[in-house]
Amino acid sequence: MNVSQAEFQNMKEEIVKDLISRLMEERGITMQKAFDLVYASHLFEKLSNPKTGLYFQSSGYAYDFLLDEIGRKT
Repeated sequence: MNVSQAEFQNMKEEIVKDLISRLMEERGITMQKAFDLVYASHLFEKLSNPKTGLYFQSSGYAYDFLLDEIGRKT
């Protein structure tokens, strides 16, 4: 399924927003730390590449990958 660049960007941003919110809520970390973790992750790199199709997945799916990457005890 092809999406426009704007649609891709919006879908990616929604997932990133959810990831940051969940990290803050579930991990009790600051917004800045949550931003840093997400934007420095390999997951974000993959999410930023439309060829991976990761932006079509749920934020929960992406969150599990993020937890595996940063460690479940962060």
